[in-house]
Amino acid sequence: MRLYNTLTRSLEELPPSPGPIRMYFCGPTVYQRAHIGNARPFVVGMWLRSWLRSRGYDAKLVHNITDVNDKIYDAAPGASAELAARATQWYLEDVRDLGLGDADAYPQATQFVPQIVSFIERLVASGHAYSVDGDVYFRVGSIPDYGRLSRQRVDQMEEEEEANALKEAPQDFALWKATKPGEDTSWDAPWGRGRPGWHIECSVMAEEELGPEFEIHGGGLDLVFPHHENELAQSSALGHGFARIWTHNGMLQFGGEKMSKSLGNDRSIRNVLDTWGREVVLLFFLSAHWRKPVDFTDETLAQAKAQWQSFGQAIYEARPARPTVGWEDFEAALDDDFNTPEALAVLHEWRRASELDLLNRGLGVFGLDFVLTPPPDEVRELARERDRARAERAWARSDELRDRILELGWIVQDGPEGSTLVPR
Repeated sequence: MRLYNTLTRSLEELPPSPGPIRMYFCGPTVYQRAHIGNARPFVVGMWLRSWLRSRGYDAKLVHNITDVNDKIYDAAPGASAELAARATQWYLEDVRDLGLGDADAYPQATQFVPQIVSFIERLVASGHAYSVDGDVYFRVGSIPDYGRLSRQRVDQMEEEEEANALKEAPQDFALWKATKPGEDTSWDAPWGRGRPGWHIECSVMAEEELGPEFEIHGGGLDLVFPHHENELAQSSALGHGFARIWTHNGMLQFGGEKMSKSLGNDRSIRNVLDTWGREVVLLFFLSAHWRKPVDFTDETLAQAKAQWQSFGQAIYEARPARPTVGWEDFEAALDDDFNTPEALAVLHEWRRASELDLLNRGLGVFGLDFVLTPPPDEVRELARERDRARAERAWARSDELRDRILELGWIVQDGPEGSTLVPR
């Protein structure tokens, strides 16, 4: 299997199974209900772990949570810890409702402050960091190849974070931040009370969970610079190999008249799941290659919903199978840079050919396998009554019965050989 590596700008072969394959995918900063965009790296990471395990790999996924940050202080002055704890639970509830299970670990930044302080002390002792009035900054100039992940030159970079005239260079970034007025959480450190900077958290949590060198680091494309560039610099400064392959998923695109009006202004994972359902959300992500941007609109969500219903119709109709492509075509798509649109095309081939065992097996890789549930007697009787109404061209009555069936949790899908009942 091979994956595209942002660091080398090329496809990289994974080691042969069983590996191990240790993965660290960046999670959210928790200060509100998480945005639907935060779901994509979680989904990609969970799918990739599922596929690797099915291919015989010993795969582990770590998905961190940043629970100390300026955004949290700003959102809850004087009560940031309480908000972070509450928003962490919201996030875990929401991603669990995607039905993909749990990551192997969810480290939180506040759980690793002693390890973070120790890591910073080593950077200071080695000359890669320096303290200024209670803050500690990473000395970017001490790393000759700083910028190699984002392919930028240091002299062309903008100043990192807030300006500080005492920094040695504008691009130097904070490892430790002295407590400021209004910040209600802090920890003791050799440089005074304060809290970790954003980037150092992930270097430490990744290495604590996976070791100083691991196989895959993932996250959104917006994290390449400065976040992941700085993680790489911090760890490599201490001679650690850190991540071998860097994977960055494309962003969700919003805007204009194509915006998803069904959600109003609430584009949280919670609202999207409540409005469209987890299957539609997963089909939506499945339809685009993980490295590519994807439009988030009512139209694209409706397309995903139609695809999900078409799979359900095929499985509930259970027509005789005919020859078609095999499992090896599905494997080839996912082994080649985890190409989910190609895998989705194979799923549709199986749907059209009524290769239902293969279809359900393939859907199961993405947490979408069907468990056949017979409709209750009341729904069956309503469907029969609707068929009679349609035969009599009583269209208003037919529509009324369809809506009643929908209220009971079932969809009527009409085909050339009659109607099929599929769970909503």
